[in-house]
Amino acid sequence: MPKQPSTPAADPNADVAELTYEQARDELVQVVARLEAGSESLEGSLALWERGEALAARCQQWLDGARERLAAVREPAGPEA
Repeated sequence: MPKQPSTPAADPNADVAELTYEQARDELVQVVARLEAGSESLEGSLALWERGEALAARCQQWLDGARERLAAVREPAGPEA
């Protein structure tokens, strides 16, 4: 049987960029609950922590984008002629 070529491990956080704010927030809540339960192994806890960091960053991206959109709407269009 031929040997399979080794491929680098897929990034478990790659899909985070596709999540809506609500999806990322809800999953982050679940990650925090699992970490707080303390039933994960050290390796599992580290993986959850990293996932949580990626989810929190995604939520922040959504919030920053919303702030920018609100600021753009609030800014006056310029001097009226």
